[in-house]
Amino acid sequence: MKIIPDSRKFNYAARIAIFLLTAVLISGMAGCFTPFRMQYALTISSTEGGEVTTPGEGTFPYWEGTVVNLVAVADEDYQFVNWTGNVSAIVDVNAAATNITINDHYSITANFDENLEIRDWYDLDAVRDNLGGNHTLMNDLNSTTAGYTELASPTANQGKGWEPIGRTGTPLFRGTFDGQGYEIRNLFINRPYDGVVGLFGVVARGVVKDIGVVNVTVTGVYWVGGLVGENYYGTVSDSYSTGSVIGSTYVGGLVGRNEVGTVSNSYSTGNVTGNAKVGGLVGVNYEGTVSNSYSTGNVTGEDGVGGLVGRNWGSVSNCHSTGSVTGNDDIGGLMGYSEGTVSDSFWDTETSGQATSDGGTGKNTTEMQDIATFSVAGWNIITVALNQTNPTYIWNIVNKVTYPFLSWQS
Repeated sequence: MKIIPDSRKFNYAARIAIFLLTAVLISGMAGCFTPFRMQYALTISSTEGGEVTTPGEGTFPYWEGTVVNLVAVADEDYQFVNWTGNVSAIVDVNAAATNITINDHYSITANFDENLEIRDWYDLDAVRDNLGGNHTLMNDLNSTTAGYTELASPTANQGKGWEPIGRTGTPLFRGTFDGQGYEIRNLFINRPYDGVVGLFGVVARGVVKDIGVVNVTVTGVYWVGGLVGENYYGTVSDSYSTGSVIGSTYVGGLVGRNEVGTVSNSYSTGNVTGNAKVGGLVGVNYEGTVSNSYSTGNVTGEDGVGGLVGRNWGSVSNCHSTGSVTGNDDIGGLMGYSEGTVSDSFWDTETSGQATSDGGTGKNTTEMQDIATFSVAGWNIITVALNQTNPTYIWNIVNKVTYPFLSWQS
C-alpha cells in the first residue's frame, strides 16, 4: 500500500530545513566578513635640497586607515623646513620624521631650504635678505668681529646702532635662527623714537632658539626686548639675554610682547626699565605661553610691572623670578597684572621687595633655594653639585646654594 505524505506537513518541514540551512550559512560567513574599505593615492614630492626616503617619492596606493611613516632627509648645507599640501592628516608638519593617516587622496611636498651660515656681523645683517630661510650661527659675534663698527656699535647707523631684523611695515622674520649655543655680544640699539626693537623686530611664526644676547644695550618705545620685540605666533626657546633694555610700553628683558607665541626654557638677567607693561622676561604675554623660564634682573616701571611678566593674558607655568621690582600700579613680584593662568611659579619676596603678585607663589630666599619648593610643585628638577649640570632634567639646583637654573646652562 503506497503512502502519500501530507503535503502540508512536507511544506512545513521544508521551510524549517531551509531556515536552518540559511542560519548556518550566515553564521559561517559572519566570522570571515570584511567591511568594505576604500583605496586612496598618496602622492609625495620634494623641493631642491633633499628627498623623501620613506616611503619614497611618487604615487602610492594605500587602504583607508593605513598609517604611513614619512621620513625626509636634507642634503648637505640644507635643512628640512616643513610639509605642505594636503597636510591635515600629518601628525607634525614641521618634523622631518612623522606619519600620515590615509583617509583620502593626498598630495604632499617635503620642503627644504639652504642652511645659511653666520660667521660675522655682515652675515647676520644678511638674514634680513632671506627672512624665511634657515640661519645658523657658527661662532660668537662680538665687538671685534668683522662688521660690528658699521652695523651694531654705538656709532653705527648715525648712532642708532643695530637695525632690528624684520620690523612692522617690512617683511617679518618667519624663518629659523639657530644659535647653536653661541653668543651675540655688545649689541647696541638706540632708537628711542622707534617701536618693535630688539635683535629681531618681529618674529612671525618663525623660530629663534639656542642663542644668547650678552651685554646688550637696547632702547626703543614699544615692543622692546633684548632678543625679540614681538614674538607673533613664533617660538623663542633655549635662549637668554643680559645687559639693559629700556622702553615705554611692552618692554621685556628677552621679549617685549609675546602674542600667541611660545617662550620656553629661557632666561634674562638684564635690568628692564619702562613705563607700562614691563617685565623682567616678557613685557606682555597675550594669549601666549611662557614656561620653564626665569628672570633675575631689576624691573622698574609705573603700571603693570612684574618680575617675570608685566601683564599676562596667557599661560605661565614652571617659572620663577628674583629681581627687584619697582612701580606704582599693578605691581607684583612675579606678575604685575594677570587675567590668564599662572601655575607652579614662584618669586622671591625678599629680593623683589614685593610681598604680593597677581599670580604665582611668594617664597623667601631660603625657600627659593630649596629643591623641595619646586619638586613638590611638580617641576622636572634635580640637585647637582656646584659647577655641574644634569641635562636629563629641565631644571638643576645646587640645593640650599642656588636658585633653580636651566640644565643647558654651562
